[in-house]
Amino acid sequence: MLNITHRIDRLPATPLLRKVLFITGIGWLFDAMDQGMVSGVMAAIGADWGLTTGQLGIIGSAGMLGMALGAALSGMAADKWGRRTVIMYTLVIFGIGSILAGFAVNYPMLLILRFITGFGLGGELPAASTLVSEFSPTRIRGRNVIILESFWAWGWILAALVAYMLIPIYGWRIAFWVGGVPALFAAFLRRAVPESPRYLAASGKIHEADALVKVMENQANISGRDAENIPLKDDKDVKIKVSFAELWSKKYIRSTIVLWVIWFGINFGYYGFVLWTPTLLMGKGFAMVKSFEFTLIMCLAQLPGYFSAAYLVERIGRKPVLTVYFAGTAVAAWLFGHAGASSEVLLYGCLLYFFSLGAWGCVYAYTPEVYPTVARGSGTGWAGAFGRLGAFTAPLIVPIVYNLFGEQTGYTYVFAMFTAVFAIVSFVVLVWGKETMGKSLEEISS
Repeated sequence: MLNITHRIDRLPATPLLRKVLFITGIGWLFDAMDQGMVSGVMAAIGADWGLTTGQLGIIGSAGMLGMALGAALSGMAADKWGRRTVIMYTLVIFGIGSILAGFAVNYPMLLILRFITGFGLGGELPAASTLVSEFSPTRIRGRNVIILESFWAWGWILAALVAYMLIPIYGWRIAFWVGGVPALFAAFLRRAVPESPRYLAASGKIHEADALVKVMENQANISGRDAENIPLKDDKDVKIKVSFAELWSKKYIRSTIVLWVIWFGINFGYYGFVLWTPTLLMGKGFAMVKSFEFTLIMCLAQLPGYFSAAYLVERIGRKPVLTVYFAGTAVAAWLFGHAGASSEVLLYGCLLYFFSLGAWGCVYAYTPEVYPTVARGSGTGWAGAFGRLGAFTAPLIVPIVYNLFGEQTGYTYVFAMFTAVFAIVSFVVLVWGKETMGKSLEEISS
């Protein structure tokens, strides 16, 4: 039996791999647009509907609760029915939910539609990162997943532009429509994305996996004679999914605990500050348009954050990058919470986005690597699901802390809370994280 894993790991970046990365990234971009525009919507809808800060927090949390359920179910679905199937249908759910949210006539209806949108979004992200990871050779696997994650930055930049240029003129509904319609087009494009060859091999579809890898070998000008010289190691016929309980077995428990801490912490801290930044800046005295302008500028800092992480993750390893970027995010959150002048808000805000999005990219690269193919979808999905509980609770806790201490002091305490969370995650990775750089996807967990 042909060794699919070894053959993929010896390939360079082929046109088929770049196609998978680009088309998957386009869908990722529109996912990011939705999340980015929610922060602008929260600032605008509060004035339009006269909502309290607590009600605004529930809008953010409704989507996160949907993401948690979507991530948990899609992970198991991706192991059972394939990565490609999941990333197509979850993106359709996300797009339809976002479009309908723009027609919401009252608060309860908006909450339900935000939950549905979040369900599609939460289900799509783990499956997409798993697909790109499994298509990628070992030496560029981490870089490719971070490049996939970098599409998130472009989505946030577009969202910030919509918030800055359209919401003040046309209202908050335009944000959901602008994000939802292109997402359906991206789902159509994803029909051209093939299934993961590693998944096909693990599920017994060896001939399909072999044909797909041969396409990439031909694109890389690797002849059949070259392929015959590969040291063969049979791909075993194994079950293609594991149960939730097995993720806590001796074989996987360390990886599961570390990933759950990482995912909960980064979701709590990241969504806590990005969803509330425009609203909190308005509380400090900045006008709505000015707060959107600040957010747009800070979003630009995401790009060097991603690209620096993509470079370093294949040079010094996943564990050092995660540790340093989470620590950098903690420091930036502390500084941002004590910023007073506009120049300080922009400088420390850019640092916050730089380090946090670099960390996000590495998290997505690292997560699929710590489980073998048999457990990758479920392990990644459940980690993402638990993380979304952090994203669910943060928008609810932020207004409580903010209101408890008042507008000026509360702002500082909110970001002190985020500082503590990011610092804890950095410490956990430093002490208990394991390095996966340079190892094949099956070797890591064997």
